[in-house]
Amino acid sequence: MQDPYSFRCIPQVHGASRDAIAHVASVVQRELEAVTDNPTVFDDEDLIISAGNFHGQPLALSLDFLAIAMAELGSISERRIYKLISGQRGLPPFLVAKSGLNSGFMIPQYTAASVVSANKQRCMPNSVDTIDSSNGQEDHVSMGAAAAIKTWQVVHDVERVLAIELLTAAQALEFRRPLRSSPVVEGLVTALRKRVPFIKDDVVMHGPMEAALAVVRELA
Repeated sequence: MQDPYSFRCIPQVHGASRDAIAHVASVVQRELEAVTDNPTVFDDEDLIISAGNFHGQPLALSLDFLAIAMAELGSISERRIYKLISGQRGLPPFLVAKSGLNSGFMIPQYTAASVVSANKQRCMPNSVDTIDSSNGQEDHVSMGAAAAIKTWQVVHDVERVLAIELLTAAQALEFRRPLRSSPVVEGLVTALRKRVPFIKDDVVMHGPMEAALAVVRELA
C-alpha cells in the first residue's frame, strides 16, 4: 500500500544530511579564516597572550557531525539496494533473468551492507574523547585529526555505496522497459551504460562496481 521509508522519505533523510553538510562547510570556512596562533601577539598594545585559539574542538565536533550525516546517506542507499534485489514489485530476485544458477546482484548488496556496517562503527564521535599529554598541561584535546581521518573514510565508502545503488537501479530499470523514467534518471543510466552493459549472466562484479564508482565521481 505504501513505499518503504527508504524511498518515500528520501527528501527528509537526504535533506537532513544536506543541511548538516552546509553547516559543517560554514564552520570549516570560518575556521580557515580564524587566527590559530599561540601565543597571540598584539604589537600595538604591547601584549603577548597565551590562549587556546589552536584548539580543534569546532572542527572536531563538526567532522563527527559530518560523518554521521554521510553515513546516513549510505545507510538509506543500502536499504534501497536491498529492496531492489529482494524480488518484490515484479522485479526478479537478485535482478537476474535466469535466477537459480545466477546470483545476480547479491554480491554488490553484500558489499554495500558491509561498508554501511563499518561506517556505523566509525560514527562513534572522536570529539568526546581526550587524553592527557605534556605532563597534564594539555589536558583536554579535540581529537580532531582522528575525526577528520574517520570522516574521510566514511565519505569514501559512501561513494561506493551510491555507486552500487546506481548500478543496481539501472539494472532494475531495464526490467521496466519500454517504460521511461525522468530525464535526470535516464541521463544517469545513459552515463552508466557507456561503461557497464545490462548484466544477463553472472560476471565478476568488481569491474562493474568500479565503473559505476567512476561515473558517480564524474557526476559529483
